[in-house]
Parts: sequence; structure tokens; C-alpha cells
Amino acid sequence: MKEQPKKKNSLKHVLFGSLIGTTIEFFDFYIYANAAVLVFPQLFFPSSSPTMATIQSLATFSIAFISRPLGSAFFGHYGDKIGRKFTLVAALLTMGVSTVAIGFLPSYASIGVAAPLLLMLCRFGQGVGLGGEWGGAVLLAIENAPPNKRAWYGMFPQLGAPIGLLLSGGTFLLLTDSMNSEDFMDYGWRIPFIASSLLVVVGFYIRTKISETPSFENSKIANEEVKIPFLTLIKSYKNQLIFGTLAAVTTFLVFYLMTVFTLSWATSDLGFAKRDALLIQLFSVLFFALFIPVSAVVADKIGRRKMLILATIAIALFGFFFSYFLNSGSTFLVTAFICMGMALMGFTYGPLGTFLSELFPTSVRYSGASLTFNMAGILGAAFAPMVAIWLASTYSLTYVGFYLTIAACISLVALLVISKEEHKF
Repeated sequence: MKEQPKKKNSLKHVLFGSLIGTTIEFFDFYIYANAAVLVFPQLFFPSSSPTMATIQSLATFSIAFISRPLGSAFFGHYGDKIGRKFTLVAALLTMGVSTVAIGFLPSYASIGVAAPLLLMLCRFGQGVGLGGEWGGAVLLAIENAPPNKRAWYGMFPQLGAPIGLLLSGGTFLLLTDSMNSEDFMDYGWRIPFIASSLLVVVGFYIRTKISETPSFENSKIANEEVKIPFLTLIKSYKNQLIFGTLAAVTTFLVFYLMTVFTLSWATSDLGFAKRDALLIQLFSVLFFALFIPVSAVVADKIGRRKMLILATIAIALFGFFFSYFLNSGSTFLVTAFICMGMALMGFTYGPLGTFLSELFPTSVRYSGASLTFNMAGILGAAFAPMVAIWLASTYSLTYVGFYLTIAACISLVALLVISKEEHKF
């Protein structure tokens, strides 16, 4: 008798299971981003130059983007071979252990150069975990979705990014408001890293209750499994990997310019207090979160590719206003600028997971979607804050805007030439 696929997951389990994991992962990822600007330059990279200390700290921030494709290849292999469920749990634990460990690290004053080296090792682990998490969470959603609602289902794991950012930024704001500067630098900054262990336990419990996706089960029944997914991608899906990566670059760049770069620039060169800069950032994240579901609804009506093309054109134009707003000296205009950037981020981020997943068949989808997303992270985000600080310091903020516009033009070309073929689910 022909084997039948397992029963579908309930809608509640699918959407909450995909959302909770990415929320935890991005919370862990972003508390590092906040600490890399506000804490680590002083504790792990003492230097006579504050700018150099910040750049060194942001260099460790970039390590996770370099390790994310490694996580994609490793977890993607097992996600395509043995299933989404087990791989998602393993990726979550990898991220969780790495994050909690950061909370216990001694500073440079205590153990010297070993401190930043250990910090880099933990950051590497964060990248590996997130590299395996994102693709599986997106597939958990869209491989359970009706064909006409894939972007809508696929936007739930994407919502984990703004929620994680709100939680991380809100935590840092609460800590800086509730303790003096000395206590915060001594032990307060460690609290969110260590407390993330509670979120990991919750995510682990929820993930163990989820069954495999129907698409993966059907692929197993049809014997569509490939021996080494990564090699199959390189051999048969090179164009999807290359152009999918380039199409996603601008999404990463606009986000990290609006968060890490603006937080650093506002608190150093623009003279904003750290608390005020964090409040502006948290407020702007609401626009990010709001436009993710809006873009998903539009993408299900006009197509994921068309939605991304429109969003990318808007981002290219947005780059020309960088200097005007940030050099205005007006808190209102600076806030409005960051909010506009985060709204555009929502427009491009909402349908991105679904778009990248639809480029690949089920047998290599975990590996393919994860690799394109995380390779784009290297190109668009790994060094973006450092490059932007260098451009702004050496030339002017206008060149940071040009940096964004050029990246958007590259993504636009990739979106226009990429294959329109949609693989079965």
C-alpha cells in the first residue's frame, strides 16, 4: 500500500512555531549588535581612539555574517536530508548556547587578548545557529501554506526580526534607565545575554511539538532526496544562488544602515544621548513590523518578485536623501528618516523568504534558501556598518547614501534577470 504523508500541522503550531524561533534567534543576534556599539568597544577593545575601538567591535559583529553560510550549508544539508524539525531544534540550541556564553565572558582588563578572541568565537557560534535557523523557520511556514497565501505564511518568521529587535533594544533601554553607568558596564549588559536562556527553553519546547512539513514528507515518499544538497545546488542551481543572493543584498544593507550605523553615528557624531538614540530606533522598528504584513498581502496579489522590484526601486531613491536628513540637525527629521528606512525594510523583507524559497525544489530548498539569504548577509551587512562609518568619516554622509543606492541597483538587476520558474511545493 502506498505510504501517505503525515497529517498537516495545525495553523497555530506552524505560525507560532516559525515566529518564536526567529524571534529568539534575532533577539540573541541583536543584543550583540547593541552591545557592539554601546559596550564592547570599552570592555573588549580598549583603544586611544573611540572610533577605532568601535570599528574593532563592529569587526566582531561581522564574524557572524561570515559564519552564517557555514550554518546554512551544515544545517541545510541535514534539513534537506533528515527533516526540518530536528534541524530547527539543533540550530536554536547552537544559537542559544553561544549567546548565553557571551554573558559570562571576562573583559579585556581581566584576561587580556583572550577576551576578544572568546567573544569572536561566541559570535561565530551565533552566526552558525542563525544560518541554520532562518531557512528552516521560513520553510516550516510556507511548506504548510496554501498556494495563494505563501507570502502571508512566510512573513510570520520574518516578523521575528522586528520583534527580536524590539525586545533587545527595549531590554537595553530598561537596563540603562534602571542602573547607573558603572553598574551597567560592570554587569548590567550581561543580563539580556544570560536571560535569553529562558527564551531558548520556550522555543525548544514549542519546536519539539511540530511535525515535519507536508512538502518534505511528500518529497521523501517520491524519493526525490539528493545525496549532497550543496553539490546539487552548485551544479544545477547556480543562477538561482547567484542572482538570489544579489537580489537580497539591499535588504540587509538598508537594515544595518538604519540600525547599527545610525545608532553609532547618532551617539557619536550627531551628539544624541544613548537613551534617545535607542528610543528613536525602537520607534522606527514599529514601521518595520507594520509593513511586513502589508508587503506580504501585496506580494500574494501581484507576485513576490514584483513586490521586491518595487521596494528595491524605492530604496534606491531613498539613498539620495541620506545626507539631507541626517545632517539636518533636527531630531524630527532624523527620526522620520530612520522610520522611512525601516518601513522600506518591511516592504522588502516581508516577501523575501517566500521568494527565495520558491527558487528551489523541496529536495534542496532548505540549503538553497538559507545559502542565498546568508550569502547576501555577507555582501550586504557583514561590513556595512564599518564601510558606512569610514565613508561618512572620510567623505560625507552623502556617500553612505550612494553606497545604498548602488547596492539597490545591483539587486534590481538581479531581480529583473532571475528565473521566474516556481518549483512545486
